[in-house]
Amino acid sequence: MNIGIFTDTYYPQVSGVATSIKTLKEQLESHGHNVYIFTTTDPKVDSNHYERNIFRFKSIPFISFTDRRIAVRGLFRAYQVAKELNLDIVHTQTEFSMGWIGKFVAKNLKIPCLHTYHTMYEDYLHYVAKGRLLKPYHVKQMSRSFCYHMTGIVAPSERVLNTLESYGIKTPISVIPTGVNIAKFQHCDTADNWRVKYGISMETPLLLTVSRLAYEKNINNLIAAMPRIIQRVPDVRLLVVGDGPAKDELSEQVNHLQLHNNIVFTGEVDNEDVPHYYHMANLFVSTSISESQGLTYIEALASGLQVVATHSPYTDQLLDDPAIGATFFDENELVDIVCDYLTNKKKFDDRKKQQAKLHDISADNFGDRILQLYKDCQTTYAKENQASHSGETS
Repeated sequence: MNIGIFTDTYYPQVSGVATSIKTLKEQLESHGHNVYIFTTTDPKVDSNHYERNIFRFKSIPFISFTDRRIAVRGLFRAYQVAKELNLDIVHTQTEFSMGWIGKFVAKNLKIPCLHTYHTMYEDYLHYVAKGRLLKPYHVKQMSRSFCYHMTGIVAPSERVLNTLESYGIKTPISVIPTGVNIAKFQHCDTADNWRVKYGISMETPLLLTVSRLAYEKNINNLIAAMPRIIQRVPDVRLLVVGDGPAKDELSEQVNHLQLHNNIVFTGEVDNEDVPHYYHMANLFVSTSISESQGLTYIEALASGLQVVATHSPYTDQLLDDPAIGATFFDENELVDIVCDYLTNKKKFDDRKKQQAKLHDISADNFGDRILQLYKDCQTTYAKENQASHSGETS
């Protein structure tokens, strides 16, 4: 099968969407399929550098979210390239420029078009004119417009499914969470040298959060809870991996609370190094409320960590046993749960339950389910086309 993936976000950009697409590409190729990425140009990628099966289209930074790109041309070029590649199916990963180009290509090639709805846009409206310009109603209308005439939609979680259904979207929706390469996160060298790099001894209890440092990730709530956690686990430290627009305010908060000896900011790290950071830690913690799916959560689980995350339908389903992790409603619960995991580690060891969860979140399982969806959508598309032609000739 020749598969075209259309996305505004791809490596070397760092995001959950880019990671999801990379995992999807690797899985499809491992099954013998040809995968072609249609995406935006990127300042970090030399325009003269050859990238196998990747086609980049001229783009500019997205308004108020400048580390993301939006294509400004390429509609007919994309169609010509896709036609020459003899694409069998289009899978869009964005509701913006490259997504609409993907829909145009699929329509003109008369092939199925699927879409993965990654982002809960209502959590991000504050980025545009500080929330004064776009409202939830606009997100609903935009989403309905884009998802119209799709053959199928992938929702990474029940939260996304429920949101799309509330928008009145009628296209069939399949809940398929992105998986992770389990081996990549399990087979990692010892954490000793990585802890030494940040002046953290092997005996020190270490909390980890991996995230874009954005306001909707609510990392300030985790920092605010640290003094109470330190009271109960005095030598605990927190490692914050990532960068973003909230970095300066978070640093100021750390200084104000006099926590600079307990909290370390790493800045943005190379994607290939991320598994080492998971293996440094004793527990993964997230206070984010904006996840459509938490790729960092399942990466942490694949690395052998338990995860503590904000209560939501998605996290409650993912962290469904103390051996896997737990969710919290407020700061009191957050502090109690974190301290319990740090001081009673053996109480939560249950390899059988952990192995069962690893199968659920594996990239192999993800790839198999996506491929089955492709086949189902091709069958549906063929039947609809046949019915349409029959109606025209009757």
